[in-house]
Amino acid sequence: MSSPQMHVLAAFLRLTRKRRTAPDPTAASTEPPRPPAKLVQRHDVRSRSVDGFECHSVSPRDRRAERAVVYLHGGAYISHASPQHWQLISQLADAGVRVEVAHYGLAPKYTYRDAYPFVTAIYRDLLTDIDPGLVTVMGDSAGAGLALGVAQSLVGAGLPQPSRVVLIAPWLDLTLANPGIPEAEARDPWLTSSSLLEAGRGWAGGDDPAQPRLSPINGPLDQLAPIDVYIGTRDLFYPDVRRLEERAAADGAAVNVTVCEGAVHVYPLVPVPEGRAAARAIVRSVAS
Repeated sequence: MSSPQMHVLAAFLRLTRKRRTAPDPTAASTEPPRPPAKLVQRHDVRSRSVDGFECHSVSPRDRRAERAVVYLHGGAYISHASPQHWQLISQLADAGVRVEVAHYGLAPKYTYRDAYPFVTAIYRDLLTDIDPGLVTVMGDSAGAGLALGVAQSLVGAGLPQPSRVVLIAPWLDLTLANPGIPEAEARDPWLTSSSLLEAGRGWAGGDDPAQPRLSPINGPLDQLAPIDVYIGTRDLFYPDVRRLEERAAADGAAVNVTVCEGAVHVYPLVPVPEGRAAARAIVRSVAS
């Protein structure tokens, strides 16, 4: 049973977000936000350009990070990182983890064709400092879909898998073709398929949205690192996470799904009891 705070949040989102006009992908900002001042004061933050895109490395100030995360933020591929993303990043750094925050270019100016080499370059550079067995690839929503796609692409690139892949409410299929989506959309107080499909077209840049680099649920699972997935039942993406779980069982892949009853999209990022508990669990799993 979900908490009263989760019920209030769901009602608030339905009133303020669900009926809102879909965002215009052509109006998306091309300049990623700077790390928040509080995060810069608390942690060691270093910025660099990789393949023309910005990456922020966030590390604990008081010790050398033995473990690392490549973090890919959500936002339907048309929005930059939000304060909630930076909060989780700060929690990871507090636990002694170095976080590579990859600001991939947003649609429609940029597409997945730009993102894959950028994220792969960050991962490859990271492995010069940290063993892949101590690295996690993580993302939420759209960023989680990209994270899974990148993990799949490492097999063909000759790069080792990370220790694990963590997916928070992943957007696994740009086509939203799962027959369970309409029912899930009616329960979801936030996401709408129409706005997601529009954003997905921009991210695909004219290519087939069902291909694995855009819809990683159609890609291979059997050679990947163990995958942890966090999803709420009030999430439009819930049916595709269940489909991923079924595919993993059939392929013998290590996919562990944590389902939070009544939770909204990306619930580990929201300030309710279920979200805080999930964030703590994610940080513990990555830092240990």
